[in-house]
Amino acid sequence: MQPGTSPTVTVSPFLRAAAAYAWRLLVVGVLVYSLFAVLGRFHEIGVALFLGLVITALLRPLADVVARGLPRPFAVALTLLGSIALVLGVLALVGEAVAGERTTLVREFRVGVDRIEDWLERPPFRLNPGALSDLQAKIGEYVSSHRSSLVSQAVSGAHHVVAVLTTLALAVFSAVFFIHSGDRQWGWFQKQLPGSVRERVAVGGRAAWRTFTGYTHGIVLVAAVNAVLVGIALWLLGVPLAVPLALLEFVAAFVPLIGSPVALAVAAVVALASQGPLIAAIVIGLIVVIGQIEGHLLHPLVMSWAVRLHPLVVAISVIAGSIAAGIVGAVVAVPLVSVVWSVHTALRDARAATREAGAATAEGDAPRTEG
Repeated sequence: MQPGTSPTVTVSPFLRAAAAYAWRLLVVGVLVYSLFAVLGRFHEIGVALFLGLVITALLRPLADVVARGLPRPFAVALTLLGSIALVLGVLALVGEAVAGERTTLVREFRVGVDRIEDWLERPPFRLNPGALSDLQAKIGEYVSSHRSSLVSQAVSGAHHVVAVLTTLALAVFSAVFFIHSGDRQWGWFQKQLPGSVRERVAVGGRAAWRTFTGYTHGIVLVAAVNAVLVGIALWLLGVPLAVPLALLEFVAAFVPLIGSPVALAVAAVVALASQGPLIAAIVIGLIVVIGQIEGHLLHPLVMSWAVRLHPLVVAISVIAGSIAAGIVGAVVAVPLVSVVWSVHTALRDARAATREAGAATAEGDAPRTEG
């Protein structure tokens, strides 16, 4: 080293690359945290827009077909009103089934609870007979002593019902505009962006919507097949409330991996209380069979072309979403991760295609030398 010169500090390439990725990850982490903070502050609006997109993904193809013979505003109105009538009809059917079986179900549940108590008192459990009686008495005392708090929770529950109805109304209102002129709204949004990023936004938007609609159609089909299988099986086994339990299975299937087992566990409890341990064991076996059908047949067959995520990624996404935003987060997590990954893949492929085209152009423009 010559006099007057400072020593050269060498940084390993690995450390330099790690530092470059570290600050980028910090920026991404701050952006994600800020996004979830905003969504947590206005989660009703976020849920409403998500439901509006789901309704659009389901009903827009039907509205496009109806619009071939009617003006588009009338086609959109007819499609939405018909879908709302269908949903209300299903709910009315479920309510009628519950009302028709209420008396029988209450009687069977009382007999079933006594049967469960006798079963727990025998080997291998050998539960103290007085323990269940004491538990029932404690529950009664708790209800009597906390009546005011329970009433206040009921009032709070009514407030939540109003919030849910408001969210649904905003979702339907948003879906009207998305179905009627969503493509024009997306085009207007792209025109507001700088010209340098419009093409990338267009590519990412097409990939995102293609994945989201594919996931929505696929999960609805999987949920419907699960509900039909569960409803038929419970009806054949003589389990009461087969139709409401099938509807519960349909709704629970929107939470991948854990939704269907939870719904079928509820059906197993109903079967245990009303039909005894043998039918409950058959229902538990049904949980395993339907889980295998869903995991190894329906999901790969129906959704592999729309969502290409490893089961471990799906499980982590569902758990992380439930921790961040409860049931809503568990439902939204998988489509959100799928959309993000599809956008990343589409932009990466677009960059690769651009580089290949540039290389081919440069090779074509290169001067040729005569041999």
